[in-house]
Amino acid sequence: MSTTAKPKRMKTGGRSVLWYLQQDWQLWIMLLPAVIYIFIFCYMPMYGAQLAFRKYDFAKGIYGGDWVGLEYFKQYFSSTMFSTTLVNTLTISFCSILFSFPAPIVLAIIINQLKVQKWKRTLQTTVYIPYFISTVVLVSMLNVLFAKNGGVLSDLLKFLHIVPEKANLLGQRQYFVWMYVGSGIWQSMGWNSIIYIAALSSVDIQLYDAAKIDGANVWQRVMHIEFPALVPTIMILLIMNMGNILNVGFDKIYLMQNTLNLKSSEVISTYVYSLMAPKTGAPQFSMATAVGLFTNVVNFIFLLLANTISKRVTGSGLM
Repeated sequence: MSTTAKPKRMKTGGRSVLWYLQQDWQLWIMLLPAVIYIFIFCYMPMYGAQLAFRKYDFAKGIYGGDWVGLEYFKQYFSSTMFSTTLVNTLTISFCSILFSFPAPIVLAIIINQLKVQKWKRTLQTTVYIPYFISTVVLVSMLNVLFAKNGGVLSDLLKFLHIVPEKANLLGQRQYFVWMYVGSGIWQSMGWNSIIYIAALSSVDIQLYDAAKIDGANVWQRVMHIEFPALVPTIMILLIMNMGNILNVGFDKIYLMQNTLNLKSSEVISTYVYSLMAPKTGAPQFSMATAVGLFTNVVNFIFLLLANTISKRVTGSGLM
């Protein structure tokens, strides 16, 4: 009598790391360069965060200064720059999330509604192009187009009475946030819409056909078919944006800064740079490290809060 061999059951628990390395060693080798990169440039520098609690001494090095505890955090919190930089950073971040975040979603839905492939490809190519313009060139374009005297777009806005006749869009602080957010939407809206277009491409065509048979119009199809399909992607990207709420783009803001709009354009990242490379005096490395560490802690808290809220409301999150 022949007996059939029973397949060996593999235990799901109690496996060592070595077992997983042996099973998928090819994948681990492919992953190794990324792991090494992250360890060297992301984890090893964390040891230098103790500089925020030490008084930096050029002779003793980064780790040889006297321990001062929370002194530099207290200095930053008690200084006038704390409220200025924090308010400016949060204002720019929340305005960017409020206006810049929904823009690629709307654009992706509009592109998805186009049925003629020729016009669809033309629109996609047109809105992608600004993303490849460097930040330096973009700010130079803003300086030319929105110049107080002779700027084409600034003169158009004045002609349409959208802004006052004597308005200086690049110099007056009340216009800085809108210039930053508006130029950001124009530059990145098309590129950021790619991931939403990819999510919409996975929607079953039969859902559209069923909705048309039931008499649903375009708006109803968008709200009941396309938008629910985008919700998981929207929430993941929103959580990631909330995790960088205090990391407002340094390069663009620094290039747009001038003495006239400094009260609105001085954010945490530019303030840290001014501490590291002051125009007068010695660099304040410990103070800059303390401010940077404070920024990272706040970003991490916002990330956890956004992830928790997303999981409770929509059931999807990063963790």
